[in-house]
Amino acid sequence: MKKENKPSRAAHGGLAWRAPLRHAPGRAVRDNIETVSELTTNRLSVYLRCLNALDAAGVRTVSSQGLAEQFHLNAAQIRKDLAHFGEFGVRGVGYYVKELRSHLRQILGVDQRLRVAIMGAGNLGLALADYPGFKLEGFEIAALFDTVCEKIGQRSRGGVVIYDIADLRRIVRMKRIRIAVIAVPAAAAHAVLQTVVDAGVKAVLNFSPGTFKVPDDVKIKSVDLTVSLESLSFFLAQGDIDEA
Repeated sequence: MKKENKPSRAAHGGLAWRAPLRHAPGRAVRDNIETVSELTTNRLSVYLRCLNALDAAGVRTVSSQGLAEQFHLNAAQIRKDLAHFGEFGVRGVGYYVKELRSHLRQILGVDQRLRVAIMGAGNLGLALADYPGFKLEGFEIAALFDTVCEKIGQRSRGGVVIYDIADLRRIVRMKRIRIAVIAVPAAAAHAVLQTVVDAGVKAVLNFSPGTFKVPDDVKIKSVDLTVSLESLSFFLAQGDIDEA
């Protein structure tokens, strides 16, 4: 039986990745498990975006230095990050864009479509449901959930059905939903998160303010738009002080 090679959670919160047993020509076999930080995986996402742009432009090969110069990155960091997963470059050539793009999609798990549920069919939830960029990157918004009776059975402009949150567990299983996005008011966020965890969803993107605790086998990432705006406000305020 063929063993799948998937990332698993390391003891200190990073990801442990076992390199695939089969490698493309020129890649070194790496059977050891490397511990990869979340900062590294974030950079891999950036590299993938850059490779998407190069591929769309018809570029066949690129060096780490060329990639760094064109997209304002760090060449040494690129090589270090990629080295966690094997050797992708070819001496005298650099990286084959399509091949490296394919490898990064596999490493990040977006080589197969992941189904996502959005909790909250308000303005933010509906906007996220219809954002076309998710589908382009391999994420399918499979369902919206809400508690308002008038919304149940309705659809977003893009056609995503709004379900009763009471049916979450059933819909998660039926549609094989892997990720949940929480886009509800702060007062409801904790209860909704608990419902999501109880339904068996292991990955959560949270847009509600506050601090949340989840089981060790659940990964949550929070995006607080107010904090980001306050950071920008601080930058502007310091500029105003300097000009005074």
